[in-house]
Amino acid sequence: MPTMITPRIDRMITRVQNSIFYGGEVRSWNNSGTCIFLPAPDNDVIFVFTHFIKHFLRTEGVGLRQICDWCRLLWTYRETLNYILLESRIKEAGLVSEWRAFAALAEDWLGMPVEAMPLYSDSKCWKRKASRILACILETGNFGHNRDNSFYQSQSLIKRKAMSFWRQTKDSFRHLFIFPGHTIFIWFRTIVMGFWAVFRRE
Repeated sequence: MPTMITPRIDRMITRVQNSIFYGGEVRSWNNSGTCIFLPAPDNDVIFVFTHFIKHFLRTEGVGLRQICDWCRLLWTYRETLNYILLESRIKEAGLVSEWRAFAALAEDWLGMPVEAMPLYSDSKCWKRKASRILACILETGNFGHNRDNSFYQSQSLIKRKAMSFWRQTKDSFRHLFIFPGHTIFIWFRTIVMGFWAVFRRE
């Protein structure tokens, strides 16, 4: 489940994955007689959160449904989640700002009960960020479905990369006012990868 946002985030996710595959931290679900193993709630909350953060920050688009899945998970397991562990993982990954901003979005716009949302803050700072996040989500749509991506099939490699660069830069400028640190890191990383792809003619 690597995010390719920062190595710090991916190191945390690797440790969470190891707790599943080597530590057996799972829960089971009976699907019409078939036992399905799923990540334990403490791990699943991290996976769901970092996955939609990845799609948001890397400008691929995120849907409100993904955020609702996160909220539903937090609400369903509110009495058994290890909140100390959860908060330590969020801080370890450097995602406190992202968590608080999306928590404000969940509480202000989606009706998430505050008592089931760790690290929630009613500061105006997070409410402003939540409004900006919502505007980005509604504009791009779920996984970017509101965008015209036809140029990927109709244009040459150089034109495709130029148009992708322009879109990435515009999105990054908007995200800069929400999550500046991670936005700058991702923008530089994406540009380097883009130039490398052009060099290899991919």
